[in-house]
Amino acid sequence: MASLVTDDDALAILGLSLAIKKTKRKDRSMWCKNWLMKRKKLSHINLVKELRIAPKDYRNYVRMNEETYLKLLSMVTPLIQKEDTVMRNAITAHERLLATLRFLASGRSYECLKYSAIISPQALGRIIPETCAAIYKVLQNDYMQFPDTANKWREIAHQFEEIWNFPHCLGAIDGKHVDIIPPADSDSYYYNYKGRHSMVLMAIVDARYRFLLADFGTNGRVSDGGVLQNTKFFQKLQNKKLNIPNPENIEGSSRCLPYVFIGDDAFPLRTDMIKPYRQGDLNTHEKKIFNYRLSRGRNVVENAFGILSSRFRIFRTQINLEPKNIQNVVMATIALHNFLMEHVPNSYAPRQCFYQENTFNGTIVTDGYTTARSNMEILQRRNHGNITNDAKMIRQEFQNYFVNEGKVQWQNNFV
Repeated sequence: MASLVTDDDALAILGLSLAIKKTKRKDRSMWCKNWLMKRKKLSHINLVKELRIAPKDYRNYVRMNEETYLKLLSMVTPLIQKEDTVMRNAITAHERLLATLRFLASGRSYECLKYSAIISPQALGRIIPETCAAIYKVLQNDYMQFPDTANKWREIAHQFEEIWNFPHCLGAIDGKHVDIIPPADSDSYYYNYKGRHSMVLMAIVDARYRFLLADFGTNGRVSDGGVLQNTKFFQKLQNKKLNIPNPENIEGSSRCLPYVFIGDDAFPLRTDMIKPYRQGDLNTHEKKIFNYRLSRGRNVVENAFGILSSRFRIFRTQINLEPKNIQNVVMATIALHNFLMEHVPNSYAPRQCFYQENTFNGTIVTDGYTTARSNMEILQRRNHGNITNDAKMIRQEFQNYFVNEGKVQWQNNFV
């Protein structure tokens, strides 16, 4: 049967189709807004130059002094510097790092940050996660060293005993829910027990408020009791692959105790992890003493989280990024915390940041920076089921030590 459409008709239809497509396509009036092209004149880079003569304001703006900033810039530049093209000059490493630090410090959105950085939100959406990943990469080896030998663990334990009067402590462990805006197709995947959407940051902190380990990414829907079990740390702990020293006598005592991590009631009581007695079980003076001494050691992790959320106000917001980019942001802040605690501790975390006691009258001078100022929720307290007798005996042995040869003269003032 002969076709009813002639060649001329086909050409006419094709021409009409092309004409329709052409009319639908809207030509861009400009490839970049004029004011965004004036970055050298309008950007906060010029403000930072002025702040150099006001060191306190400089530190407040970038969360570090100029010397420390330049050190960090030199470290990340090889990873974030881009080449100029024949079309336009690349955004410099200095601009990229400064915009990233302001994002972390202020918690402002890309849309808001564009007015000070003079960088489009679309570009910031690429620059900030990339720079955060670079920050973590260059800092993790020197400032996020997880102990891998028995002697390194003993050094951590020695600091806890010297500063917090808690022997054989390998670190204080805790976890926090970090609020997020969930991805559009995630439904209730990140929905937590507080009725918000979150991802969980699990951390171990040493006696000097440094993060020894940070594990981030478990979705908030996972029961808080299961968050620890999801970490590589816990898998290695169970399989005895952390090179933790064997039980040893405490210095100045004949009492032989194991090396342990300390946590709150969100964590299980184990032979390598001890936690306080529950409030309903505090029926003896000795148990109250134990809880006080354990709480005193645990303050380091609470204060570390508090300092983190105080200095990086991104934690006071619901982070509105893709989950993989949220991970880059959170891990960058952890590495920066340790970096700044090492290089500018007095300005980054002054004395009022830390837990302090008046041991004479049994009062707390300051609780330090707590996470009450942030959106980071604590892990839910849980009943972890049956507890082994060995775990109970080890907690009892620590309790006996604290009320006998290991007692401190002021402890009765706090119970």
